[in-house]
Amino acid sequence: MGRGRVQLKRIENKINRQVTFSKRRNGLFKKANEIAVLCDADVALIIFSTKGKLFEYATDNSMEKILDRYECCAIAERALSEGHPAPEENWSHDYFKLKNKVESLHRSCRHLMGEQLETLPLKELQQLEQQLDNSLKRIRSRKFEAMIKSISDLQAKKKSLMEDNSALEKQFVEMEKEKSKNTPASCQILSNSSAQPFLPNLNNSVAYSLSNVLEEPEAELRAQSYSITMPTWMMPATNG
Repeated sequence: MGRGRVQLKRIENKINRQVTFSKRRNGLFKKANEIAVLCDADVALIIFSTKGKLFEYATDNSMEKILDRYECCAIAERALSEGHPAPEENWSHDYFKLKNKVESLHRSCRHLMGEQLETLPLKELQQLEQQLDNSLKRIRSRKFEAMIKSISDLQAKKKSLMEDNSALEKQFVEMEKEKSKNTPASCQILSNSSAQPFLPNLNNSVAYSLSNVLEEPEAELRAQSYSITMPTWMMPATNG
């Protein structure tokens, strides 16, 4: 026996009704995800429970975009079914729509700046905190990438400067070698002679002074000997 068709009617048992709601809701979300992935379709699903709790699903978390598209399509279909409305009506509708969006963006900016947080419930505060944490992580990641790029640029600049410095050193050495090759030999001899100062030969002068010093005592002795010698007429006569 196959399973008979279930009659669709409100489940009276509260517990059974809640269990069925959870199962069917999860199955509906699963089917919405499958059709979005398989058929590359934009799907938006909104469910309110009997207690007023919201459950929603949107492709790539783009619920607002899908609702805006739905609203535009609904307005266009309504305009086609009712005839062409006056342009002023469309302008007024767009004006109020844009005004509400601008006010929502300003309110979000104030919340991100930490202003007017008193009216936010706990859930929205937690979402805002998570959003700020994610933004801070992205900012730090971008800052780290910028620092790494700056360091790599500086290292490349340093390497280039070192290569230029070594090339200049080699060029300077080659210029010095060419300069030394082109200098004449006579200039080198003159430069060597000019580099060595003239020193007189002291050997002859020292020998001459020493000979004079040695000869002076002998001359004095001869003079003394001559001075001591007595003349012959002063010597006493000797008996033959």
